[in-house]
Amino acid sequence: MTFDRLSRTPAFRLGLPLLMCACFPLLVHTSWILNLGVLTIMYAALGSSWNLLGGFTGYISLGHAAFFGLGAYSLALLGGPDRAALAGYGPFLLVPLIAVAAAVIAAPIGWVVLRARHVAFAIVTITFLFMAQALAFNLTGVTHGSAGLTAAVAPFAPDGYEAPFYFAMLVILAVAVTLFEVTRRAPLGLALTAVREDEDKARGVGVPTTAIKVMMYCVSVSLTAAAGAVWAYYISFILPQYAVDPLLMVGTVLMVFLGGQKTLWGPTVGALVIAPVQEYLAYSVGASKLYLVTYAVLFLAVILLLPRGILPTAGEWLRRRRGTRREPLPAEGASPQTPTTATSSRKS
Repeated sequence: MTFDRLSRTPAFRLGLPLLMCACFPLLVHTSWILNLGVLTIMYAALGSSWNLLGGFTGYISLGHAAFFGLGAYSLALLGGPDRAALAGYGPFLLVPLIAVAAAVIAAPIGWVVLRARHVAFAIVTITFLFMAQALAFNLTGVTHGSAGLTAAVAPFAPDGYEAPFYFAMLVILAVAVTLFEVTRRAPLGLALTAVREDEDKARGVGVPTTAIKVMMYCVSVSLTAAAGAVWAYYISFILPQYAVDPLLMVGTVLMVFLGGQKTLWGPTVGALVIAPVQEYLAYSVGASKLYLVTYAVLFLAVILLLPRGILPTAGEWLRRRRGTRREPLPAEGASPQTPTTATSSRKS
């Protein structure tokens, strides 16, 4: 099997990048770099989860951060500091349960919000996000409001403290990209693509558009909630303005569009570019909020310069390069044949 054919196999497309990501905490031991790695993989997982809905169906959701906060608060409430039985790696066992619970909660919400389309859907979802943020601030009996809620404190050693959380986020990323690849190759992927291209025609030919949209919405937000749960255990203290943060959603969508919407590893590539820059700007000029201008500038740059994203643009450039190299060149001193001449010579 040639390398070109091997690179097209699902095992290679999924396994090699995940293996490279898994080697990172084994090779790097500096705490602040590992912290940056955790946040980058978290954004890659969030972007890949969002891409399951936005990439396949074209529905631009701006409300996923509400489920990120749901996962964070659920982990803090279920595995709080007063529950010794869930110390150490115990809270990680709650993450799949939180993801399933988020999917169940999302089903009726998705059935309602997915009745809107295009710009209306984006407005409805961001409205839902602000509603969730208001609840996080005002349900003080559950969330403690602006005073914050303490989650379980991980008893890991300072040397390598970030590694368990990095691998937990990597598992969520692996699940998201695997689901994307399996869906893309299955009939479901064709049905979702039909919804993206023309939903009315898809419904006309028998595609259960509502059912598959709600299903992908539930899967997408469940993985988002799982990432929120791991994040809550990682930082151990939750504030509403960070757990249910519109900027989290803006950053996630930006990373997906930068790397390449509807691609397997586009969200991860976008996270590798944006997440370190975002953290640097937040630490250096975060107090003045000037880093928020970066989002607007990056969005404009992506829309104007890379409307399809990094991976699709690079892939198209490579295909053109290969096509140019394979085109036969005429011999020196010979004039190239026109189509008419070539046809006549073949007939003779």
